[in-house]
Amino acid sequence: MSFDYWKRQAAVVVVPVVAAGCALFGSFASAAVTVPETIPLTLTNNSGSDEPVYIYNLGTMLDAASPTNGKQGWAEANGKFHPWIGGANPPISAPDASISGPAKGHSITIEVPKLSGRIYFSYGKKLEFKLAPGPGLVQPAVQNPTDPNRDTLFNWTEYTLTNSGIFINSTQVDMFSAPYEVGATGRDGVMRTTGSFKPGGYQAFFRELQAQPGGWANLIQTSPGDSSILRALSPLYGIETRALPPAVLDDYVNRVWQKYSTDTLTVTPDKDRPDIRYLGRVSGEKMVFTDTLGTIVTSFEKPDASSIFGCHQKLDAPNDSVRGPISRTLCAGYHRATLLTNSDQPDGDASHFYQDNVTNHYDRIIHEQMADGKAYAFAFDDVGNHESLVSVTAPQSAQIVLEPFTV
Repeated sequence: MSFDYWKRQAAVVVVPVVAAGCALFGSFASAAVTVPETIPLTLTNNSGSDEPVYIYNLGTMLDAASPTNGKQGWAEANGKFHPWIGGANPPISAPDASISGPAKGHSITIEVPKLSGRIYFSYGKKLEFKLAPGPGLVQPAVQNPTDPNRDTLFNWTEYTLTNSGIFINSTQVDMFSAPYEVGATGRDGVMRTTGSFKPGGYQAFFRELQAQPGGWANLIQTSPGDSSILRALSPLYGIETRALPPAVLDDYVNRVWQKYSTDTLTVTPDKDRPDIRYLGRVSGEKMVFTDTLGTIVTSFEKPDASSIFGCHQKLDAPNDSVRGPISRTLCAGYHRATLLTNSDQPDGDASHFYQDNVTNHYDRIIHEQMADGKAYAFAFDDVGNHESLVSVTAPQSAQIVLEPFTV
């Protein structure tokens, strides 16, 4: 799960926990490899833009040997970590943590320490960050029209680096904006990458979203200066800002509710544990799940679009062994519109996704335009391993490539 999942409101304070694939993070637990204090990350500017680029490496220190372990802060280009100090209510300006990025056609290499966080990049101007008491960093929230970064073109990648390895991913959970690719090399020296678009895919996303009826075009935000496209908001923020109608998924949800009033929905959260299954039926106002012995384990109210798009509220997914895995599976099924066509979930076959007229078209178009078909278009896009994630147990280096806007 992308750690964007933890960011829900326009001025929320983010406490980064795991940057990418929280359900996968334990897979590094048994690795007997010691990672250096920092690893090099190369940023290459293939964007074609003449505007200056600014880089920010922000997150939570994960080095148990460091006196700043567990603290939020920022890292310099040389990897030196600085914890945030201060913070107030209302939030005050954070120190300038920017790193001058590479010019068009050039690269720079920075050192990244053991953090769980984000590497932001902006074009043309620096980003404005705030500190609340704690201190806690207030991330940009461009769904808020008064956010100071609303008219700045920017994006971010997410990573977690520990003594065991690195996770690094591209993300569209909050928004779809400036294109980029991420990658990491292991001990074998092979660079594994993800996040690139098909030829013409970046522009095609906006064309297709613009043409999609039902309010989806309203997700697109443009610059007030020249009307150039800045980004598309996620459907969750589309609901919150009323760019999308609240009833956008009601027809599909109603049909799911009707089907499982008489049919049984089988959820097997872990493909490696087929013996752990949960059986769901709609009973009254709730979808009730039992284990294979018939014991009720959890239930869900009928979800609205906000609950589905955010995988929260009526589809809350706590970090437990029962409700969380069931909720993750349901959320993925609603996003991908597979609950009516397959009563055994999760459905891992991407050819079955987004086939209903009522679906998450933002997610659909993003996945269609990715070169490898993988993206983090919603919080649980990692259900079935359809997320744009690179994980390496013995990382030697990492990279971010800023890609052309014309692709």
